[in-house]
Amino acid sequence: MSAHEGPPAVPATATDERPGPPARSGAASAIGWVLTIGLNVVAPILTYNTLTEDHGWSEFAALLAGSAWPVLDSAIMVAWRRKIDEFAVVTLVFLVITALVSLIGAHTGRALLIKDSGMTGLFGLLCLATLLAPRPLMFYFGRKFATDGTPASTAWWNGMWQYEGFRSTMRTMTLVWGVAYVVEAAVRVALAYALPTKTMVTLSPVMIYGVLGALGVWTAWFGKRRAAEGARRQAEAAAAAAAAAAA
Repeated sequence: MSAHEGPPAVPATATDERPGPPARSGAASAIGWVLTIGLNVVAPILTYNTLTEDHGWSEFAALLAGSAWPVLDSAIMVAWRRKIDEFAVVTLVFLVITALVSLIGAHTGRALLIKDSGMTGLFGLLCLATLLAPRPLMFYFGRKFATDGTPASTAWWNGMWQYEGFRSTMRTMTLVWGVAYVVEAAVRVALAYALPTKTMVTLSPVMIYGVLGALGVWTAWFGKRRAAEGARRQAEAAAAAAAAAAA
């Protein structure tokens, strides 16, 4: 999904009459995406390469140091929005768990990469577990990335939950994301044993965000398809109502 695109389309049911999304700040969205990619992908790779090649740090220490950048990303977003939303809470909890897990077991670069793969697998399992919760995880992630964080856009997104088509879409997306990240984690664990650590340091975030990008494209396509189906059903219901009134 482009940083300048509006919120993804959401499906409608035959009786839905929904307000459209408020105007979205493209600049705010672009800044958010730049910070996310820069601090979660580019900075950790540069940190690892610089510390291991120029300063003689161990692979484990360099990987651990690079994990500070995602923490900074979360802190910036919280300070920017001036509130802690559910997305920030989930992110910070996973960072704390990652830090604790990194201290357990062997302290090698390969071990840390395997543990990191386990964390994305845990994220996939969390997605699947929230299907049993009142609102699935993708509802909160959708609100994070499909709005610009303003009170108006947040209220609009929250209000969409009253529509059955929207709820169904969020749950289906959560299921697909959960399965995808469980599979992705299993593949990365296998590659961590098969490839050199230096190769995996570059490949691992590429895989994480490559899967994220693929899921983003699928999410946009799926949302638009469900919106088109809902619009068709709504038009058919309106035509049927008009025919009944004429009779």
